Amino acid sequence: MALTIGVDVGGTKIAAGVVDHEGRILDRTHRQTPAGNPEKVSLTIADAVSELAARHPVDAVGIGAAGFVDETRSVIRFAPNLAWREEPLREKIADLVGLPVFVENDANAMAWGEYRFGAGRGESHVVCVTLGTGLGGGIVLDGGLYRGRWGMGGELGHVQVQPGGRPCGCGNLGCWERYASGTALLAEARRNLEADPSSGSVLLRLAGSADGIRGEHVTAAAREGDPAALAAFHTMAEWLAQGFADLAATLDPGCFIVGGGVSEAADLFIDKVRSEFADRLVGRGHRPLAEIRVAELGPAAGVVGAADLARQR
Repeated sequence: MALTIGVDVGGTKIAAGVVDHEGRILDRTHRQTPAGNPEKVSLTIADAVSELAARHPVDAVGIGAAGFVDETRSVIRFAPNLAWREEPLREKIADLVGLPVFVENDANAMAWGEYRFGAGRGESHVVCVTLGTGLGGGIVLDGGLYRGRWGMGGELGHVQVQPGGRPCGCGNLGCWERYASGTALLAEARRNLEADPSSGSVLLRLAGSADGIRGEHVTAAAREGDPAALAAFHTMAEWLAQGFADLAATLDPGCFIVGGGVSEAADLFIDKVRSEFADRLVGRGHRPLAEIRVAELGPAAGVVGAADLARQR
């Protein structure tokens, strides 16, 4: 079966891999992302692809990138972290590497990878969220990736959950990712510490100071039973559950998948998400309860999903 290359373009790293038809990564490489220079980003992607293509007979390239991708899956309309504005990425990379290229939103690529080869196997209706700096989303309905009329559907992190709420980098207020993400978790832990310094003694010991707190400190402190850190995870779980309940009322998926860096600490919050979701679901007790699963492919999901989408195309 044909081999394809998947590329996951992040704000700091470009990861690429050669993927077979069963979702196995046979070879991989990575580069640092020159995020402030769109031309250099394209050249860096092409360099990674060319390295892998020189070692394997590949038929196509799939690229997953954070941002709004147009309905033709070729132009990045807007990518806040990569300085892309109306960027004809498919054409540029195809010209540079001499292969067919397919461009997709990174969260969509991750969702497709999990649907095909990870936690979504066996389901035809899947909603996937990625918890990292922000909250990304991907939706599979009836076995197909849902993109919307203009190709920009699935931006779940920017659904407003709190009118007049916390400012978001997108320019709006109260977006879901300001309450459920790695950034939100960190901010919540700091708020808890400010409200009651005695509740975060472990957190302070690990971080050295409130200003020094990072995500890994919140996770480690929660594992040691630190009240401020545990409360931050519980608050994030409540916001996730409410979002899932709203999405269940709208889309009625068979399962939700939680991925991204924060999902590595899923043991600290996933049971809370499941119980709160069951309590908040409209029609509860009179409808099937969608499963809430933890992603299985880890950081490889975007590469695998992008490669498989290129193969399907």
